[in-house]
Amino acid sequence: MAALRRWLFAGLLVLAPLGITLWVLQWIIGTLDQTLLILPDAWQPDRLLGHRIPGLGVLLALAILLAVGAVTSNIVGRKVIEWSDALLHRIPVVRSIYSSVKQVSDTLFSPSGNAFRTAVLVEWPRPGVWTIALITGTPGGDVANHLHDDFVSVYVPTTPNPTGGYFVLLPRKDCIELKMSVDEALRYVISMGVVAPPASAATAAAAVGAVPPALPDAR
Repeated sequence: MAALRRWLFAGLLVLAPLGITLWVLQWIIGTLDQTLLILPDAWQPDRLLGHRIPGLGVLLALAILLAVGAVTSNIVGRKVIEWSDALLHRIPVVRSIYSSVKQVSDTLFSPSGNAFRTAVLVEWPRPGVWTIALITGTPGGDVANHLHDDFVSVYVPTTPNPTGGYFVLLPRKDCIELKMSVDEALRYVISMGVVAPPASAATAAAAVGAVPPALPDAR
């Protein structure tokens, strides 16, 4: 029985990650295949080829992204984008949704942006309890007028789903910068501390008792 139990867990360790990976890939491909619905009926691959080929929607989505990126990289394309932005900002309900989403996307995907570029160690949710967080920027607007010290905007992801979390403003001196990438930090959080980066365990342990180093300005 002990050997059977050991074999069962060994099989789970091999097949569970593979099965979950295949399921996620199937979901992504199935979702992107919906892009084919924008094509006219006469151009549908099912009609032209006589059968369905999974993954053609992925190629179409990539082609659309590349085409839009190429168009918006020149002067004429930028003028068109500016005109469409101005038009969308004039529509009452669409204006609030579009402007919020665009600000977030510009912050996250801009090559010059600093959002989610630094993983830090912070005391959360009370002193003496530590967790991993991500620097998202610095306070702005009227919030900055009420914070007289050097503060940073921090996102504290939850486990095992990092898309949910908490947005907090912390003094920069209370954040310990970690020598790990954001991907490594998120992997550490998602795995509930099981999958640690190679040198992160020793580094974090030494950093808890050390003087927090100065973080680069995220402005």
